[in-house]
Amino acid sequence: MYGLLRSILFRFDPEKVHYFTVGLLKTTLSIPGFKVLFKKLFFIEDKKLETTVAGLTFKNPVGLAAGFDKNATMFNEMYYCGFGFIEIGTVTPVGQPGNDKPRLFRVKDDSGIINRMGFNNEGVEVAIKNLKKKNIDLIIGGNIGKNKITTNENADSDYQICFEALFPYVDYFAVNVSSPNTPNLRDLQEKEPLTKLLKRLMKLNSDKESQKPIFLKIAPDLTDTQLDDIIEIVQESGINGVIATNTTISRDNLKTDSTVLNKIGAGGLSGKPLKERSTEVIRYLSVKSNKSFPIIGVGGIHSEKDALEKIDAGADLIQIYSGFIYEGPRLVKRINKAILARK
Repeated sequence: MYGLLRSILFRFDPEKVHYFTVGLLKTTLSIPGFKVLFKKLFFIEDKKLETTVAGLTFKNPVGLAAGFDKNATMFNEMYYCGFGFIEIGTVTPVGQPGNDKPRLFRVKDDSGIINRMGFNNEGVEVAIKNLKKKNIDLIIGGNIGKNKITTNENADSDYQICFEALFPYVDYFAVNVSSPNTPNLRDLQEKEPLTKLLKRLMKLNSDKESQKPIFLKIAPDLTDTQLDDIIEIVQESGINGVIATNTTISRDNLKTDSTVLNKIGAGGLSGKPLKERSTEVIRYLSVKSNKSFPIIGVGGIHSEKDALEKIDAGADLIQIYSGFIYEGPRLVKRINKAILARK
């Protein structure tokens, strides 16, 4: 059934389809009885799936990655697709339109997506307004970034604004310094500026009556030396863990014709082409750190096998996005069933 729906939806502009399908989901779930139906179709509720990471207990370890619900308008509905947690954002202090359209492209021959959205969102105050409408029992993460016009020298201030504002409304934070679609953002992954930023956020965190876990979202394009630096930074700053990984700027070993890729242009690639590299990064971090901090694994998960590979490599939790687009909401249940079969 989803395959037929996908074949129809994939005929239209990806960004427009995104908002259309979410609107359709909202309308469907407003019909009496459909929330119960969705729970029967997509939920597995079993205590054995509960996973405690960084002091938070997740009902199941399968989350929705950031980027899908940028403005925190969809999490109440996406909950009914069976997720154990949802990460909203990336949120910036002030709303911004993002990069020029078109900026979202399917790479169907590779089961991938290329995006250069550019942190398009309505700003942190709008996200808070929407988060106040939460009516579900689900862990919500807040993915935070800097505005495009903010220089890297002043980036810490943007992250601090988002952290302070979102603190009462989210359960954990994801610090996004790894998107390839904001100019020079990835420079913040260098050891000195990143350590400074994370220590600043941890100081703000420690000043609170109760703390919230902080995770760092990293790029898959880092070298082993840079990953060694990440391990040191995590341990030195005291943050809770790493989300591995964001999208890649690599176009290696794709089936899609190079002329098509050149026409699409710049952007971060997600989906199946990212699977192997993201798993490599997870395994490297886990082994080299002697499993000293939690890892949320994301990148190229399109099947139960893909999810279990991430867990075997060292991921404590996983997130999906492109796989959800290509495979549909039943993917969440299939993954949870496979995890449960191992218990």
